[in-house]
Amino acid sequence: MGPGPTTLICLASQTLQLFPVPCPLDAQSESWAGVAKRYLAKLSSVGSISEEETCEKLKGLIQRQVQMCKRNLEVMDSVRRGAQLAIEECQYQFRNRRWNCSTLDSLPVFGKVVTQGVAFAVTRACSSGELEKCGCDRTVHGVSPQGFQWSGCSDNIAYGVAFSQSFVDVRERSKGASSSRALMNLHNNEAGRKAILTHMRVECKCHGVSGSCEVKTCWRAVPPFRQVGHALKEKFDGATEVEPRRVGSSRALVPRNAQFKPHTDEDLVYLEPSPDFCEQDTRSGVLGTRGRTCNKTSKAIDGCELLCCGRGFHTAQVELAERCSCKFHWCCFVKCRQCQRLVELHTCR
Repeated sequence: MGPGPTTLICLASQTLQLFPVPCPLDAQSESWAGVAKRYLAKLSSVGSISEEETCEKLKGLIQRQVQMCKRNLEVMDSVRRGAQLAIEECQYQFRNRRWNCSTLDSLPVFGKVVTQGVAFAVTRACSSGELEKCGCDRTVHGVSPQGFQWSGCSDNIAYGVAFSQSFVDVRERSKGASSSRALMNLHNNEAGRKAILTHMRVECKCHGVSGSCEVKTCWRAVPPFRQVGHALKEKFDGATEVEPRRVGSSRALVPRNAQFKPHTDEDLVYLEPSPDFCEQDTRSGVLGTRGRTCNKTSKAIDGCELLCCGRGFHTAQVELAERCSCKFHWCCFVKCRQCQRLVELHTCR
């Protein structure tokens, strides 16, 4: 497998932010599941952010973010949920890759909050009535060209996106317009938010006698986050390598290869290629793939040949406990036996 863009990798801790610095990883090689469990436990341990003093204690925030935190205390729990959602989704999308979205145990919880995770979670919090500062989007009303009535509680994506832009982007804007990495991060942040906007969907409810649809009321809703994750993963795989150039009086990112067409606002970009992630490199935070479980029969990147980088693999017999002989009992539960079976487990040398 060709290397993916390192500078995009933490558009997992910075844009799933979903998936632009080399990602800080744990020094010990272990599965992403174990690292994720500890990281998400840390997220939960922060507790409710209900006092201004808490904002000062959050590691990783710059001063302007601390000030925003103090002014928006009720929103900060949604920011935390957005970060958790983004990490989980990133780990799902990269579960079979050499780099599988592992995160450093000591990574600041709020230092690299993820822009679309924030936009998504804050939008949901608005629509569910959790926040006093926002509610449903009532600007979506009237009759649509398709003939249905706009009504109900449309998700307030405008507020979610605006808060994400203010809170997440301020870190990059503080670095100044001359920073190539800041330009890249700001572009990718916006692409992450556009992934939600592009996939907003219309949900409807029918009204009428006996379930007929004489009248149909509809509202706009954010897509499932898994759909956003899939869309960004595709953008990640097709990301454009760029370099900064002066365009008029400002600096802009343009494709490094002049034969490539310019990227759009919805595309992801990176500044330099990634390493192959095969060997552990604690200085740059690469875990390597030693000890990773691989698929012996697969020819894809999760297969033992590619995932183990040609080093070979160990095979062991492992006893697996699973439910079996399940029966439904009236009323109303299912009772199962615990069965043991031997399976072959393959791990990279």
